[in-house]
Amino acid sequence: MSRDLNRRDLLKSAGLAGAAMFASPLLQWAAADEKPRKLLFFTRSQGFEHSAITRPKNAPDQLSFAEKFMVDFGKKHNTEVTCTKDGGVFTADGLAPFDVIMFYTTGLLDRPAPAKSSATNGKPMPSDGKQNLLKAIEGGKGFLAVHSSTDTWHSPPGTVDPYIEMIGGEFVVHGKQQDAKIEAIVHEWGAIKGLESFTKFEEWYILKNLAPDMEVLLLQDTKSMSEQRYNDLAPYPETWARTHGKGRVFYTSMGHREDVWESDIFHQVLLGGFQWTAGNVEAEVKPNLVQVAPGAPRRHAAAT
Repeated sequence: MSRDLNRRDLLKSAGLAGAAMFASPLLQWAAADEKPRKLLFFTRSQGFEHSAITRPKNAPDQLSFAEKFMVDFGKKHNTEVTCTKDGGVFTADGLAPFDVIMFYTTGLLDRPAPAKSSATNGKPMPSDGKQNLLKAIEGGKGFLAVHSSTDTWHSPPGTVDPYIEMIGGEFVVHGKQQDAKIEAIVHEWGAIKGLESFTKFEEWYILKNLAPDMEVLLLQDTKSMSEQRYNDLAPYPETWARTHGKGRVFYTSMGHREDVWESDIFHQVLLGGFQWTAGNVEAEVKPNLVQVAPGAPRRHAAAT
């Protein structure tokens, strides 16, 4: 998973820092009567660790770029954000205070992290950590996930991992970072207002085991991409929402680089996903995967 050095260097030279992250007017509103929310942002990676969530090795308690972003995001939206790489929080009592659990994770979370990962400053999940997570979401907590969160647990042959069933899709592979046209399927959804199609440079994912009961909000146009591995595929979901028991689940594959987090479109999508998963706004989930992405590799393909 390569980084885009030119863009990263450009960010550094431009001096973009946490205080300027929210210049976009898209993030400047929040209902005054919303009750305070609590969000847990979990960024443990035991495979590849993205630069946006990597903490300084000489200061493991100093927050990463994306963690600082979410803390500032919370301040603007009446939300207390707790950032951690410590899997020890995934007990019933540990998760109880939070309204929303947010993931930017990679790799099996119940194994020790490699020495190169900044996750070594925390514990892996307990043996029942995944079960506690899924139970919390089924019971009504929101789940907000970005980018490599679909590359966290993987399904054994012939089955679908319960986490994959919950999040709605499973990472397979990605090509080089490149432009892709992303088609807005739903223009007005919850707090996402006026969503329009766009073209963006990202590390775009190829996915499988897609949940047939998802509502696809953004669709990846594979024919617009430069690599044949994408061109050979039918268009597939990029951002979606679904319900899991009483819980609300929202995923977007965007978020690989710091400048993506800085972009207006990511702000718009992230804010919409947060407001819905936190229960601040209502939006009916209308499953549309079969209709808008009939060739996408969905879970239980016979289901419609």
